[in-house]
Amino acid sequence: MKYEVAANEKSTVRITMTFTPEEWTEANNKAYIQNRHKYSVNGFRKGKAPKYILENFYGKSLFYEDALNLLFGENYDKILEAEKENFTAVGDPDLSLIDDFSETNVGIVAVTPVKPDVTLGAYKGIKIPKYEYTVTDADVQRDIDAARERIAESVQVTDRPAQTGDTAKIDFVGTIDGKPFDGGSADGYDLTLGSGQFIPGFEEGVVGMQIGEKRDVAVTFPEDYQAENLRGKPAVFTVTLHALTGKKLPELDEAFAKKMGSESVEAYKAKVRERLEKNAKSRGVNETENAILSEIAKTSSAEIPDAMIDAEEERSLQRVEYNLMYQGVKLDDYLSYIGTTREEYKKQFEAEARTAVLHQLVLEKIIEVEKISATEEEIEEKIAEQAKSVGKEPEEYKKTMDPRQVRYIESDLKVTKAFDFLMESNEMVKTEA
Repeated sequence: MKYEVAANEKSTVRITMTFTPEEWTEANNKAYIQNRHKYSVNGFRKGKAPKYILENFYGKSLFYEDALNLLFGENYDKILEAEKENFTAVGDPDLSLIDDFSETNVGIVAVTPVKPDVTLGAYKGIKIPKYEYTVTDADVQRDIDAARERIAESVQVTDRPAQTGDTAKIDFVGTIDGKPFDGGSADGYDLTLGSGQFIPGFEEGVVGMQIGEKRDVAVTFPEDYQAENLRGKPAVFTVTLHALTGKKLPELDEAFAKKMGSESVEAYKAKVRERLEKNAKSRGVNETENAILSEIAKTSSAEIPDAMIDAEEERSLQRVEYNLMYQGVKLDDYLSYIGTTREEYKKQFEAEARTAVLHQLVLEKIIEVEKISATEEEIEEKIAEQAKSVGKEPEEYKKTMDPRQVRYIESDLKVTKAFDFLMESNEMVKTEA
């Protein structure tokens, strides 16, 4: 096998693999052995017919596709490894045959998306906000109230109308201009009022209903609604309320504090404050780092391949899916309700994905240009910290580690050093929130 690599448009490379007639014959024979069990010919037991018989019966090219897949699979990753100093693949290739393909001129063309180079803008001597968050007594109380809410006892409500916080069991039928639309109806749906699960106005329209009541709730779909055919349109939902479930919150007393793992109310409040302050510090760091990259990205550029954007969009969609699962809702059911498909919904993350990818590329380029590295001693120190956290000796812990974990530790150390460098190299303007 011989191959050639050529630069291609939109951050891709064109890899052309060519094979000798002998390699092509060998691949066809392997394909025959692996796939002959699929074919039957009169006079032979299934899978026992000779190769030439099958080719005469089904066509000369019977095993071509499988042979090409074998040749590609046996060679593509080796090429990527050999060329790793020149480019990094970031997605699956588009495959085709060479233009003058024949049995004596066998070739595969792989157009592979690769990590693009970045043209860095200014990344030193610029003004960048540094975010800091303060935890107040009100923040602590809100967190405690949320904890009480989470472990509240569910109680059936029969003596009052629906209010925010209740879970209402409802039937609803949505219509536009008097006609029902896809995904606009359900029976026996449990809706927590105030959760923001439905479009603005719907949940507010249910608040105040009595059990057994039927009510028309008029709403207007947002202009940025996922389903394009519903954007900005007025609709009427006929809602029937069947049952209400409310919550009885526990008292904020010593018994509650002990249930939450503290000996007293004051100790619990101190524990909550400590956690919130830790989260506030982490939030400040994350937002400051994002501000740094956002500012640098304003004057930086890269020709980002579609494969990187699509992968980032998919990660965003997975986060949505996990959040819905936590609420007991399946993504497919949610997409059906809002009248859109997985691919259509994913596209709403395109701008966010493009920004995230550019930020990552900018950071990696700065690490490269500034020659930021992690020493063996620093890596070993991090490994020792992780080992201690799980009650193991470093050497024992290292035996259980996947090589990817070590690479992740090294990468994380480089990123930390890069942000330290960028904070020292720029004017960080304190911004309280």
